[in-house]
Amino acid sequence: MKVYGDKEVWLVTGSQHLYGPGVLNQVAENSQLIAAGLTASNNLSIKIVAQDTVKTPSEILAVCQAANSNPNCVGLILWMHTFSPAKMWISGLRVLNKPYMHLHTQFNAALPFAEINMHFMNLNQSAHGDREFGHISTRLRHDRKIIVGHWATDSVQKQIDSWCRVAMGWYESQNLKVARFGDNMRQVSVTDGDKVSAQIQFGFEVHAYGLGDLQEVVDAVTEEQVAAQIEIYKKEYDVAPIVLSDAHQFQMLKNEARLELGMYKFLTEGGFGAFTNCFENLTGLTNLPGLATQRLMQLGIGYGGEGDWKTAAMVRIAKVMSKGRAGGSSFMEDYTYHFGAVDQVLGAHMLEVCPSIAAAKPKLEVHLHTIGCRNDIARLIFTGKAGPALCISLIDIGNRFRMIVNEVDTVTPPQELPNLPVAKALWEPRPNLEVAAAAWIHAGGAHHSAYTQGVTADEIVDFAEMAGIETLVIGEDTSVRNFKTELRHNAAYYHLKDGV
Repeated sequence: MKVYGDKEVWLVTGSQHLYGPGVLNQVAENSQLIAAGLTASNNLSIKIVAQDTVKTPSEILAVCQAANSNPNCVGLILWMHTFSPAKMWISGLRVLNKPYMHLHTQFNAALPFAEINMHFMNLNQSAHGDREFGHISTRLRHDRKIIVGHWATDSVQKQIDSWCRVAMGWYESQNLKVARFGDNMRQVSVTDGDKVSAQIQFGFEVHAYGLGDLQEVVDAVTEEQVAAQIEIYKKEYDVAPIVLSDAHQFQMLKNEARLELGMYKFLTEGGFGAFTNCFENLTGLTNLPGLATQRLMQLGIGYGGEGDWKTAAMVRIAKVMSKGRAGGSSFMEDYTYHFGAVDQVLGAHMLEVCPSIAAAKPKLEVHLHTIGCRNDIARLIFTGKAGPALCISLIDIGNRFRMIVNEVDTVTPPQELPNLPVAKALWEPRPNLEVAAAAWIHAGGAHHSAYTQGVTADEIVDFAEMAGIETLVIGEDTSVRNFKTELRHNAAYYHLKDGV
């Protein structure tokens, strides 16, 4: 079974009646072979399902409407095997509310030079059929992905899979529910925002709950359930012996097990894929969840600290997009800097960093937490895996949303950090800290981010295009001067695009 189970992307092939039944039969057969070949490929994480060849406006409208209403269809691949007059596509594309990708390919790879005749030319004319289709997509001002090359090559298949993963992320966004336990950290700006506008733009819902609602579920967790959960911790983590032998520390571990089980029950039964909490709103709970939150993220649930619902949603979406890939995704914060021969960022948070990004088996220890509340709290301690990563910030800038992405290189710390009792990752921003931090601040980026080693910058750009929002990528070629110019140009564009 594919990574995404029953979810599928439809291959819709365009043609017309001009060429006769023989050509149309071959078009249909070739489309089925392409879909089957893509589905069979290890490069793809989702099923590709060929639909009947569309040859008229009514057939195009019908397949677009069918895609809209099919819960398993997360997007469409559109391809013109022959010439398909593009005015036929207008009504269908105008009602289509699933994302589509334009595949500019042809069934055959090499030209059979000695045998080519007009029949072959009529059958294999994607070269100009796709240009006709591209015109109408541009005329309709549709942002979309265009992939060019032969469908059977690894390169093209990996690009198709990349887009399909983004389509899954967009599907998740349309169906995601975020639970907020408590409110934002008081007086903090960037973690707040317009939840109504977010639901209109991205589809995800944000629901607020008092701590009493959660406390009831947590308190109902039994001692037997807690004991079973602790056995899982023993198997998965390097549990410090004192945590199991010292009565007080063991009680702190039991607190986390109860919190994890209660929160998991609350979230899953409520259909929530992400959540937030805040250390300033803990009434009725034993402590700020540490290990519990880390575990929930490891299970695939998005999280945002201090009420940060936008980052919680993006952590969940990144986890969905990267499913089955190496490299995890986590809630993260730019915490402190190392200014040296190469400037670096030490990312961490009070407690809540996901072990999916760990370089080695996490240690489970109990330490005193002193921010906002003073408690001994069990948590996982580890260092992030070295390698390329992204820091992603989704922000509300008042009249619209903006996505900011910094490409970074996570490195192994040059020394141990024996006195830092939290999970962390050390990275070098591209192109360097001086430019990256200045650009991030000019763009209004948050101090929180969705940190991921399983998603590419291009995929986040594709996701933002599906959402119809601005994306700013800070990478190897970024300069502050050009970045500020991009910000000014984007401000004018999106003001005109969205209207008064």
